[in-house]
Amino acid sequence: MNSTFDIQEELKKLPGKPGVYIMHDEKDAIIYVGKAISLKNRVRQYFQSSRNKGVKIEQMVTHISRFEYIVTDSELEALVLECNLIKEHRPKYNTMLMDDKTYPFIKVTVEEAYPRVMMARRMVKDKAKYFGPYTSAGAVKDTIELIRKLYHIRSCNRNLPKDIGKERPCLNYHIHQCEAPCQGYISRETYRESIQEVLHFLNGNYDPILKELEDKMQAASEALEFEKAIEYRELLSSVQQIAQKQKITDTAGDDRDILAAALEEEDAVVQVFFIRGGRLIGRDHFYLKVAKEDTSGEILSSFVKQFYAGTPYIPAELMLPEEIEDQELVEEWLTKKRGHRVHLKVPKKGTKEKLVELAQKNAQMVLKNDKERLKREEGRTIGAVRELEKILGLQGIVRMEAYDISNTSGFNSVGSMVVYEKGRPKRNDYRKFRIKNVQGPDDYASMEEVLTRRFEHGLLEREEKGEGGFSSFPDLILMDGGKGQVNIALQVLDKLHLNIPVCGMVKDDNHRTRGLYYQNQELPIDRNSECFRLITRIQDEAHRFAITFHRQLRSKGQVHSILDDIPGIGPARRKDLMRNFENIEAIRNATVEELKELPSMNEKSAQEVYKFFH
Repeated sequence: MNSTFDIQEELKKLPGKPGVYIMHDEKDAIIYVGKAISLKNRVRQYFQSSRNKGVKIEQMVTHISRFEYIVTDSELEALVLECNLIKEHRPKYNTMLMDDKTYPFIKVTVEEAYPRVMMARRMVKDKAKYFGPYTSAGAVKDTIELIRKLYHIRSCNRNLPKDIGKERPCLNYHIHQCEAPCQGYISRETYRESIQEVLHFLNGNYDPILKELEDKMQAASEALEFEKAIEYRELLSSVQQIAQKQKITDTAGDDRDILAAALEEEDAVVQVFFIRGGRLIGRDHFYLKVAKEDTSGEILSSFVKQFYAGTPYIPAELMLPEEIEDQELVEEWLTKKRGHRVHLKVPKKGTKEKLVELAQKNAQMVLKNDKERLKREEGRTIGAVRELEKILGLQGIVRMEAYDISNTSGFNSVGSMVVYEKGRPKRNDYRKFRIKNVQGPDDYASMEEVLTRRFEHGLLEREEKGEGGFSSFPDLILMDGGKGQVNIALQVLDKLHLNIPVCGMVKDDNHRTRGLYYQNQELPIDRNSECFRLITRIQDEAHRFAITFHRQLRSKGQVHSILDDIPGIGPARRKDLMRNFENIEAIRNATVEELKELPSMNEKSAQEVYKFFH
C-alpha cells in the first residue's frame, strides 16, 4: 500500500455524489475504473470484508495502493467519463474489448456542385450523405468502383466549378468512366441527376439499373456489338452480386444491431449482426477478456459501453438476449450520442427472437472454433510481452517502439520507427525519417537526430493537446544494436527530461538476434521462447521498413534531392541552388542573406531553405 495514502481516512472523505473512481496499484498504474451514483457508498464496498465481491474484485483490492475520484453532475456524465477513461487507460481489471475495429462508410458529397462518391472511415457533420457502416472495406471499394462505372461519377479532387478547364481530362474520361465535368462537358443539372440515381442505388433500389443494363445488353447483342454486350453483362452480374448480399431480414426497414455473447472461463465472444434499412449488411465478432465469474449480462453491458463509445454510427435499436446492467442509463447515453431515440430491447417471440438466437449460436461457434487459435495468438503476442517484462524486470508494457537506420555509404540516410502494441504491429503509427543534418555514414548521429525529432514533435503535440502520430509515447524503446545505440537514446531522453526504458536488440556475427542489452548488461534470451521470436520479428520489421524507404529514395535517383522536400522550392530554385553552391552542405551553411542573392530567390523562399536545415 502507498504509505502516504491512508485508504481508511480517504474513504471518510468520499462525497455521496455521482462520479467516477480510479484505482491505482503500487506503481501508480490505473488498474480499474468504475462509476457510481454515490461515490461514498460504492467505493467503500470494495474495502468491506463482509461483502462477497468475487475472485476478480478480491484480487484487485489486494493491489490497490490508492484511489482517486472525479465528481460529476449526473450518473449519465459519470457513464460517459467512465467509457472515455477505460478506452484511454485500458485498465487490467475492467472487462476489456480486445479488438478496436472501425467500419467504413460510403460518402456522397452532395454539398458539392459536382458531388463525389468515396470511402470514409468516420461519419462527420459536413452535410454529406453517408451509407453504412459496412463490415468489409473490400466490399465498399468494389461498390464505389461499380458506381463509377455505372454512373460515370468523377473520382478526382478538383475544385469544381472553379477549376473547370484548367487541366486536361484524366484517363477516366478517355475510358468512358467519367463525363469530364472538369471540362464542362456535362451540365451541373445532368450530373446531379446521375447523383440522384447513385443515392437510389445505395438505398437498395437496384431494379431500375438492373432493367437498364439488361436492355442495353440485349440491344448491343442484337446490333452485333458483342464487346459492349459483354461489358454490360459483367456490370449486370456485379449489381446482382451486391443485391444478393443485401438479404431482406426485416420488412420494417429499420436500422438495428443484434448482439449476443458466448463465454467460457476467461474468454468471451460477442457476435453482432448489422441491419441497415431492413437489410443484413454484415456481421462481425469481438473477443473480450473476462473474469470467470462474469455473467453474459455483465459482458454485454461492458461491450455496449466500449463498442458504441467508439463507433461512428449508432442504430435506432439494439436487440439483446437479456437485459443488461444500467439499461435505462445506457439508452439515455446512446440517445444523446445519436441525437435520436435509441432503444435496447429483448425480443421474446417472432423473427427478432430468432435473429438473437442465431447471433447467440454464431458467437458460441466462433468461441469454440477459435479458442485454441486465440490461445496460440495470445502466446505469440501478449504472452511474449509478459516474458519480456520478466527478463527486463518491468511491468505494464503495452506500446513498444523500435528504430533503425539505413544508408548506402552515407547517401540518402533514413531512419525508421515501427510500433508494436500488445505484441502486434500498429502500422498506422509507423514513421519514416529522412536524415537532414548528418553527412556521411554516421549511424549514431543519425539515430540521435531521429529520436530528437520524434520526441520533440511528440512533446509539442502533447503541449498543444493534439492527437497526432507522435503524441503517444512508448512504454519501452527497442534499439537495433547494443550499448552504443542504447546510450544515444538515453542521452536524447535525458536531454528532453523523459523517463522511458531503453533496450538494445543485440545481434551475433551472423546478424541474428543474440540477446538484449539493458541497464549496462547483456541479457540472454531462450531461442525457443515466444519472447525471442517477438524480438526477432520487431527487429526484422524495423530493418525492413528502413530498407524499403531507402530503396524508394534510391529508385528516384537523380530526379529527387533533399531540396525537393523544402516548401516553396520548385525545379527552377533547386537548379539555382545547385548551380551556385558546391553541395548540400554548402547550402546548409549559407545565411539567409547569401540565399537571397540568388536570382530566383526572394525573402520568403530564402527563409524556408534556412529554416529547413536549421
